[in-house]
Order: sequence, then structure tokens, then C-alpha cells
Amino acid sequence: MTDTRERETFGAEELACCLSHYDLGVVFGIKEFARGSRRAPKVIVECQKGHFLFKRRNKGVEEVKKVAFTHQIQLRLAEQNFPLPHLLGTRDENNSMLVLHDRIYEMQEYIVGSIYDGSLPATEQGGHALGLYHKLLMDFESDFEPVTASYHNAKAIHQAIQKTASALQSRIETHPPLRETIQFLQNSYYHCAESVNNLGLRDWPMQIVHGDWHPGNMLFQDHLVVAVIDYDTARLQQRVIDLANGALQFSIVGGGANPADWPEHLDLERFGRFLAGYDAVNVITTDELRAIPFLMCEAMIAEAAIPIAQTGMFGRFDGGDFLTMIQKKVRWIFSHVNELAGIMSDEAGDADPYAPAVEPVDPAAGNAEEQTGPNNA
Repeated sequence: MTDTRERETFGAEELACCLSHYDLGVVFGIKEFARGSRRAPKVIVECQKGHFLFKRRNKGVEEVKKVAFTHQIQLRLAEQNFPLPHLLGTRDENNSMLVLHDRIYEMQEYIVGSIYDGSLPATEQGGHALGLYHKLLMDFESDFEPVTASYHNAKAIHQAIQKTASALQSRIETHPPLRETIQFLQNSYYHCAESVNNLGLRDWPMQIVHGDWHPGNMLFQDHLVVAVIDYDTARLQQRVIDLANGALQFSIVGGGANPADWPEHLDLERFGRFLAGYDAVNVITTDELRAIPFLMCEAMIAEAAIPIAQTGMFGRFDGGDFLTMIQKKVRWIFSHVNELAGIMSDEAGDADPYAPAVEPVDPAAGNAEEQTGPNNA
């Protein structure tokens, strides 16, 4: 399903009024920056003081709190020389956000960089940047109460998986095995949540995490991360939840037009280099390494289930084909748990990489909800 909504833009008077609140010097040019949310118009401002990205946020009191929370994080990171676009304060009060007529605006540096090229050096730097992010924010406390929900054992994800069957009903009628695929993913999600909880996740310390660590939220130059962007999903969680999603995003392997034909495996070299980059600055514990394969499965299932439950599609892909692909990748991870969990260990090479570390999930079996109650997220 394609999003056909028109992208919102700035009015000329609105933009002129907003820019007058900043010390920009002479403005040489303004051009639309048509990326990200269609509800959040953005422009690049070329001026005497440099190049800046100006953005309008959503309305409302809660949005002000959310923006204030994320700005506190960005300002804290900027003080410690973390690579990110610096916020530009308003002229009179040096506020990181501008609030006019119940609308919220922000101005930040526009940083030129390249997209992720899939190379091992860039992958390692992606992990290193996340490790640094977590280390710098380990003791950070905000004036605002952060969100704590995640893809792990969330009630909303359990419900979305169940709803995919209704969204794909016509597809299931012509392709009955799809029903077993959905049951497999439902059971797998429960199984992975239980496995992670049994490792003691609930007792691990929580801290501010990024919440959406993937290559698209980074800019690179010569394989180095020059900017991490998009702090809107920052929240309070155990750091491994962030780390596992990052490891997945930097190691997952896609393919052609039909997701059902995509490879089942992860790129083990990129997976290992991402974790090595993180571990070089922020040591990963043994239990976190054991949890990562299961959390990656949860993250994959969650990311697929929510949009498919709503539309029957995952972006431009058929929802049934996409779930079939997720099933293959989850099965592969289950058969490589020892190898993935031991990839940072000197003894990893001595283990049987194909020996399952968990009992296989039976797609026909009942779910494990009675054993592992979902988070109310």
C-alpha cells in the first residue's frame, strides 16, 4: 500500500516569521527537504552562519514534553562530542525549540554524509557509535518521564501477530500454509520472550537508549559515523534491547522483489563486526550475548506484524510473502543460537554452529502465554 498523502509544507509567512527568531545572518537560499514524515515539513536553510535543517513538529502539550526530552539527550551528547547535528538556539532566549501559535519548530546543523555502504569497517563503526551512545547516557536522568515500551514481550505485538490472520484471510484461503506460518511466528515470539526473561532481563539495569538504531539513521564519511540522527524514539530500556535491534539491522540480508525468495541467513561477518565495535567501547556481558539472538527474532516479528495487521502489506511487499521470509530467518537463527551467542568468544570456533541451544518451536503447539505474560506495552 503506497502512502498517497501530500507532504505538508511551510507557508511563506510562517517560514519568514520563524526564521526571524534565529541569528542566521544573511539567508542565501531555502529549499525543501522532502524526507521523513509527511506531517513534518523540513527545509534546508543556506545562510551566512552555515547550512541548517529547519523542521516543524507535531502540535500539543505532550509533543512539547517529548521534544524537550529528546533535546535534553541531544544537548548532553553534544557536550561530550558525540557525532550528531547540533541544535541551534533561538536568538533571544537560546531555546532549542521554538513554539509559535501552538506549533513546535527546531533548527539543527545540516551535516553532509554518505549512506551506509554495507562494508565491514562501516558496520563496526555503527556498533562503536551505539556503544558510545549508551556509555555517555548511562547515568543520564531527564526532567521528563521517558517511554519504556519496546518490541520485547509487548502486549501490542502479541495482538498484532494474531490480527495478521484476519488481515491476510483472503491470502490464507488460497495459500493455507500461511496460517501455519502465522502460528509459528506467534509461538516463536512467546518462546523468545520467555528465553530472554529466563536470562534475567527484568533485573538488568535500564538506561536511555536510542530506540531505532539502524543504518538509515546514520551518516558516514570514509566509513566513519559523522552523524547519528532521529532521537524521537529515545526511551528507557535495558541496553541489550537496543543492541540486539542494531545487530539485526546491520546484519540482515535482503534480496529481490519477492521477500519469500530472500536468503534465510544473517551476514555473520557484519553481525560480529557490529558487536565488536560496540564491545570495544562498552563491554557486552555473556548473558546479553545469549539474549541477542532471541531479541533479534522478537524484533523481526514485531516489525513485520504491526503494519501487516493493519494493511495486509509490509510497505510495497505482500504481507504473506513477508511473513514467510521472517519465518525462514527465525528458523535460521534458532538453528544458529550457539554460534551467534558465542561469536565474541574465543571458544566460539569449538562449538557446533548448527547445534540448537533451545528446543525447536512447534508451529502446531499452543502458545506460551501462560508461562510468560506480555508486557502491557
